[in-house]
Amino acid sequence: MPIYAYRCESCGFEKDVLQKMSDAPLTQCPQCEKDSFRKQVTAAGFQLKGSGWYVTDFRGGSGGANGTAAAKSDAKPEAKPETKSDGAAAPASASAPAAPAPSTASDA
Repeated sequence: MPIYAYRCESCGFEKDVLQKMSDAPLTQCPQCEKDSFRKQVTAAGFQLKGSGWYVTDFRGGSGGANGTAAAKSDAKPEAKPETKSDGAAAPASASAPAAPAPSTASDA
């Protein structure tokens, strides 16, 4: 059910009301009881939920709708140090790739 913003034109009282779309608009102000309670025009707020939606999909920026998602998938995860079975971190050289063999003059 949507939430509608109402404001009294006589006393200025404002209230947000949860109503069905089929409900008739309120007209009587709950504070001053005059028939000057009017529904205000406000921006609609909504949130996309479910799999496949990202909060950043429809925000402005240079990446556009698909650029943000693509940038996330192209990013490399941070390297975590390997752990030994006793829980201690392995030395950094153990996880580094081997250096290529130096070239010799006879290879040319």
